[in-house]
Amino acid sequence: MRSADPESVKARMRKGFKVVQCTSVHGALDPRIFHRQCRALVDAGYDVVLIAPYGRDELADRTVVEGVRVRTFWPAKSRLGRMTGDVLQVYRAALEEDACIYHLHDPELIPAGLMLKLHGKRVLYDVHEDLPLTLHEKGWIPRRVRPAVELGARFIGWVAGKSVDAIVAATPSIARTFPLRKTIAVQNFPLEDLSAVRGVPHWQRPATILYVGVVSDVRGMWELLDSMLLLPASLHAKLSIAGRFEPPELEAELRQHPAWPTVQLHGWQSREGVGRLMSQSRVGAVVLRPNANFLESQPLKLFEYMAAGLPIVASDFPFWRELIGECRCGYLVNPLRPCEIAAAIQKLLEDPATAQEMGERGRAAVASRFAWEHEAEKLVALYDQLAAVA
Repeated sequence: MRSADPESVKARMRKGFKVVQCTSVHGALDPRIFHRQCRALVDAGYDVVLIAPYGRDELADRTVVEGVRVRTFWPAKSRLGRMTGDVLQVYRAALEEDACIYHLHDPELIPAGLMLKLHGKRVLYDVHEDLPLTLHEKGWIPRRVRPAVELGARFIGWVAGKSVDAIVAATPSIARTFPLRKTIAVQNFPLEDLSAVRGVPHWQRPATILYVGVVSDVRGMWELLDSMLLLPASLHAKLSIAGRFEPPELEAELRQHPAWPTVQLHGWQSREGVGRLMSQSRVGAVVLRPNANFLESQPLKLFEYMAAGLPIVASDFPFWRELIGECRCGYLVNPLRPCEIAAAIQKLLEDPATAQEMGERGRAAVASRFAWEHEAEKLVALYDQLAAVA
């Protein structure tokens, strides 16, 4: 008798097997949570529920989006409320679902995960960033208490590493801070839809530099604006910004910058909107300041620029130097020196043929080395492993 095909066995195991992804911080259509992980699990055959706060995405409760059933709750307005009441709301909704596997995306949900463990559930903790290192950029935390808060963050990570069934890390450097035997890196590589972005040739596009993501001091917005003042007026360069301001009051401050008239502000954009902006731009900028949290980071926008065929102007960090230098898909600069940023942008705008060649090399690198499909396979394999013993 022929043995059953392993893939068909897995497909039968996944069918009707409910898994729940939980966040108290991110929007329901978050790129990592929804567009990558939830959709990959649905495609694999799992029954996926996403619990997320109602807000920026404005999805009604119990909405089904691309096979994912979304449960929303009204988030608290205060930070303390979000860290207490919202966690309780997520926990109650998660328990109601009575699934076998729960995937938590925020450190404040660790207590909820521990309670789910008491109910015999399998729990994953998804580490989006190195939490202790990110505390240095949190302006709302008084400097005198940051050491204590950082110690608390490390304790939370230690508890998670000891208690949950598996750790899913967004980068290899984060993965190295957790127990090897239960940790995998699932990186935020580009989705296929952005890899298909095709605009007109570079020399036919306006001289637009694109920035996508959170708009903040530490992400180099002041330096990027300073660099716009150093570009020759004959280039007629524009800075296109798509994202939200953090903190919100930063927008009013940036509007006072003398380079603000060159800015085209688009606000938060859907994936389709981001793709459209990329097809209309000549350069992708990611000039993060050299904070400890960024040195080995893998910003999604970096890979999305590459996937869309945009040449990159990026911070000269050792990890990025290896990536961009090897792919030859852009220029590396000191992010604290606007003159270097401006010089790199000027080269790309004045030599569109070279810019397009760099962009195509970046696109090819994503297709061969940095495609999300490879990461999705790792995630689904982890779920299969947990489902087999659930």
